[in-house]
Amino acid sequence: MHLVRVVLAVMALAVPTWTTPPPAAFGHNGTDFLLRGKPFVIIGGQMDPHRVPFDYWRRRIILAKALGINTIFSSIFWNEMEPEKGKWASKQPANNLTHFLDIAKEQGLYVVLQPGPYVGGAREWGGLPYWLSRIPGLKVRSYNEPFLNATKSYFTRLAKDLAPWQITKGGNVIMVQIENEYGSYGADVRYKEALRNMAASLFDVPLYTADGRDKLLLEDGQTSRVLSVVKGGPQGFPLRDEAVTDKSSLGPHLDGEAHISKPLQWGPEAKHYAMDTDQPSFVESYIRNLGMTLSANNSINMYMFHGGTNFGLSAGSLYTGNRTTPWANSYHGESLLDEAGRTTPLYHIIRAEILKYLPDASAIPPPPNNLPLLQINEFKLEPYASILHTVTYTKTRKMPVYMETLKQGQGLILYEHKVLAAANGTLEAGDRPRDRIIVYVNGLRKGIIDSFHACPATVKLSLQAGDILQLLVENAGRTSHWRKGSREPNLMDDPFKGINGSVTVGSSVLRGWKIRQIPCKEPPILKKPIGGSIQKGILPVYYKGRFKLPHLGPGEFYAGMDTYLTIEGGTRGIVWVNGFNLGRYWVSGPQQSLYVPGALLNPGHSNKIHVLELTPWNMTLTARGETTKTWENRPDPEAPQS
Repeated sequence: MHLVRVVLAVMALAVPTWTTPPPAAFGHNGTDFLLRGKPFVIIGGQMDPHRVPFDYWRRRIILAKALGINTIFSSIFWNEMEPEKGKWASKQPANNLTHFLDIAKEQGLYVVLQPGPYVGGAREWGGLPYWLSRIPGLKVRSYNEPFLNATKSYFTRLAKDLAPWQITKGGNVIMVQIENEYGSYGADVRYKEALRNMAASLFDVPLYTADGRDKLLLEDGQTSRVLSVVKGGPQGFPLRDEAVTDKSSLGPHLDGEAHISKPLQWGPEAKHYAMDTDQPSFVESYIRNLGMTLSANNSINMYMFHGGTNFGLSAGSLYTGNRTTPWANSYHGESLLDEAGRTTPLYHIIRAEILKYLPDASAIPPPPNNLPLLQINEFKLEPYASILHTVTYTKTRKMPVYMETLKQGQGLILYEHKVLAAANGTLEAGDRPRDRIIVYVNGLRKGIIDSFHACPATVKLSLQAGDILQLLVENAGRTSHWRKGSREPNLMDDPFKGINGSVTVGSSVLRGWKIRQIPCKEPPILKKPIGGSIQKGILPVYYKGRFKLPHLGPGEFYAGMDTYLTIEGGTRGIVWVNGFNLGRYWVSGPQQSLYVPGALLNPGHSNKIHVLELTPWNMTLTARGETTKTWENRPDPEAPQS
């Protein structure tokens, strides 16, 4: 009897206890996103860390929380994280994405990562690094072994930094988007599945794809076992369900990009709109769509919550109608936070609408007051040196070669040829302008051939033996978008800049070139001003000026020191403040002032401004800091004359 009791006791211990497994940290079913097993509505806003000075991440995230959103969507640009092959740059403060995630977590916000590899977003080559073009046989955004190998290396290195921040590991990253609007580009199933498999092996959270509000785009963009998301308002939700027949890609609805503002491009035709005042009907429609989405417990990503700035030469371009239109420095400048991170009237309108749908709206903190902006009185910029005096990289070649061949990604490149025999006729340099060729003979400008106009100008030359022909080529940004079915050439596959191959004048082929590289990452050391006068038509000139700011009180740091810098007397060029490349300016507009974060400035000390004016004509330029951004369209003074 005792033995029977022992056996029964042992059997009882061996019987498993059936319990319900804990819910996944984040996931989704057929209708809802699920946060620890409970329905969760994503109320999100787009803010890309690389477009915001890292010193300001905390304040911008605090303002996101005060808006009532619970999730930040963030694009990650491969060309910022790995600007040169194998040189990972996450230790740079601006690339310290774990710090960005940490701040968001402190504020109780979740994050959706968009690592690409292609992200678009008006960035240079859609965020792809220029050095991919140097890999033999590589074809971007396709089932191409060299591209997939490079992408796998990028994803793996990125995941090493960011995977520990997934919600499955106690962090706040809840989803990862793969590619971006791929249905607008192609329909390569093997490529999409390869990206899915890569991402799924590195991240534990749900993956999703995002495509435009079109049945064909959704069909071609979706990937099996990856949630399909539509962009462009709740009207796209039933379209997604109709277009995507693979049940493994169906699930809750998310408006992947609910556009509340517009990106701008350089050029006199571009129009700037303040959404809250210039387009009231748009705002009414947006509020209506926001209400329709949230009242149905669907999710949304407001694009952009804060657009920020394409600092330096990081903006890309579009190639449409046989012409290049570069994106402006200011990205979605009229979003809910302006470029200086200040709340706009639109912010408060949208906030009031969001709070209607929050059960605990009283717990949402009010936004902090806007910081004042800085006024800097006008000061002079004097000419210091010709661009020739600042070149540090020089090569010689029989024929010109692209920037990429010389391991140069951005900036300018100067091709110089000493004429051996007389030549007359039209100048032909490569297959097309990439993107702007300023032509000089013996140091004086003879014309400009650019891709900014549908019908580029032609330049006719009469060269004599001993003349020096110089072709200065500006990279105005690799194309960031291409649509399948477009009649335009696919410049995603042709990102090369500069000149490659034959240069002819009439029937003469010019051989023997000195090539000077000018990456424009940092301003040169300029010691002595140029005396005399500036002759119109000379090679580009560096200008320099200084201004001093008062000391700040204890604890004030750079609060209230942001400003908008305006350059007068120039045409087109590049601006640095205290060695930091702010970006391009162009008198044609529509952007007439550049955002200067106060974090760049030195209170109580001298602050330096350098300007590289590409077509100088003034002995003195002037600069000033303003408290409002200036928008104005002006005629392009360098447009071809009809």
